[in-house]
Amino acid sequence: MFAVVEVAGKQFKVMPKDRVEVPSLEEKPGTKIRLDRVLLVGDDKKVVVGHPLVAGAMVEATIVDHGKDPKVIVFKKKRRKGYRVKRGHRQGYTQIEITSITQ
Repeated sequence: MFAVVEVAGKQFKVMPKDRVEVPSLEEKPGTKIRLDRVLLVGDDKKVVVGHPLVAGAMVEATIVDHGKDPKVIVFKKKRRKGYRVKRGHRQGYTQIEITSITQ
């Protein structure tokens, strides 16, 4: 069984026992969460597409860890003007493990 869920405006295809990195959530590691914005649920025999959400479908997950992605360097330069700016950014994420999908 698989599902497509929306977390913080982004969509993820998940299956039970998958570990997915989603945008940062505020809960602490070990907390169980329910993702109720399920857009699609399917298995080997049928697929149910929501309009826009599947009624009664829910995905349960456990927060495993919080972390940051590798640093992205942003370097700006204007030639012959003496303008140079170097900035870095690390986007935060939360790693969750899918425990069950209910339809």
